[in-house]
Amino acid sequence: MKPATAAQKLGIYLPAAPEEFQNADVTREQLNELLATPPEWLVQLRLTGPHPRQIVSSKLGVSTSGLARGGVVDPLTTAEIQELLAAPPEWLVRERATQAAVREEQKRIRARNAEREELREREAK
Repeated sequence: MKPATAAQKLGIYLPAAPEEFQNADVTREQLNELLATPPEWLVQLRLTGPHPRQIVSSKLGVSTSGLARGGVVDPLTTAEIQELLAAPPEWLVRERATQAAVREEQKRIRARNAEREELREREAK
């Protein structure tokens, strides 16, 4: 697989990975080996970053679109993420509230759909 795909599966920011990883295709066996026994560079990259957008958004509790609306375009390190969480700017507070509302709405829809399915099953009997 391409290095970008492997980096995504490993949850790392590709430009921060070593050159040999960035420039070589990764086999499924190599990927499994990296997942099973990660080398020190991978451990450190996962711990300190910089992290890809998907990981940053997850750690901040917002969507990737929320990051863009907040003006976060560059990858962030773990320290930068912790700083934002310690003293959240207004955009982060707003986006976290939006994300919480979206999750509640999804929960409500799942419950409604489960009720409808249960009703259909009872009526079918």
